[in-house]
Amino acid sequence: MLISNLTNPFDASSSLSPPRGDARAEALASSFPSADPPQLPPTIEPPPPTQLPQQPQQPDVMISSGDLDALFSGGGISFVTGSRTAKFSYGYSSFKGKRPSMEDFYETRISEVDDQMVAFFGVFDGHGGSRTAEYLKKNLFKNLSAHPNFIKDTKTAIVEAFKQTDDEYLNEAKGQQKDAGSTATTVVLLGDRLLVANVGDSRVVACRAGSAVPLSTDHKPDRSDERQRIEEAGGFIIWAGTWRVGGVLAVSRAFGDKLLKPYVVAEPEIQEEEIDGVDFIIIASDGLWNVLSNKDAVALVQDITDAEAAARKLIKEAYARGSSDNITCVVVRFDSS
Repeated sequence: MLISNLTNPFDASSSLSPPRGDARAEALASSFPSADPPQLPPTIEPPPPTQLPQQPQQPDVMISSGDLDALFSGGGISFVTGSRTAKFSYGYSSFKGKRPSMEDFYETRISEVDDQMVAFFGVFDGHGGSRTAEYLKKNLFKNLSAHPNFIKDTKTAIVEAFKQTDDEYLNEAKGQQKDAGSTATTVVLLGDRLLVANVGDSRVVACRAGSAVPLSTDHKPDRSDERQRIEEAGGFIIWAGTWRVGGVLAVSRAFGDKLLKPYVVAEPEIQEEEIDGVDFIIIASDGLWNVLSNKDAVALVQDITDAEAAARKLIKEAYARGSSDNITCVVVRFDSS
């Protein structure tokens, strides 16, 4: 059995990075205006983004040898016993890419909880600096596995552990001048079940019989239910290059972001899946999904049996397709024979 508790290999800067799909706008709003938020018609469409000159597609673009030194990867093999013993392998890869600093973190951990073996996998994509994502790596799974009802009522334990972790982070970050936050997309493998919990726009996709099956839904401000929740809490969304909560944040759920509470929350959406029939899952930050569809990602690695090699392949392909973000990916392959 391999027990892994990995540290992030990058010395990430805490300075605010340029806006991106899941990042803050550079000018943070210290509070929402007292006036009523602007009401957008339900059928409003965003203005088309500025069209930049298209570069010729170069599918054979390779990461340079110098950049390869910054592409960090690894993996392992383990077993989890449910109604039958399931063997699985996992691999991870993480790359700063074209960003000036690294704000992605990830976790792969095999632990024993109440005499049951449990596997944890997570990808945490920070914005406004790396400290929130790093905090989640160190504390989220620790809080979850320590929950007294983790085995008996795992879904409730996940919701409560996410809230506990967010509250504790916000309390610890009170003295910080700069606001920061992070998405969190996690998978718990417990017996024959996969429990996927998502906050933000990192994503989990499964492969079943060669087909891509989404196991999470991105939290974007223009999602109709998310927009309604934000407006009912007294917040608003506006178009600023993309839809943003209060004109600031391009995800509607995240850890941290104290200036945007209670509009931006860390309450996860949870989806449960039986591992029977699942060939593999991909957990990745939006640096991958911004340039690869679910279907393309699954097709790209479905014939690669080595999970670490599959994760590296996805990172390299996203970079070759022009991803301008940090890119982090975890692949978990199942063998239930």
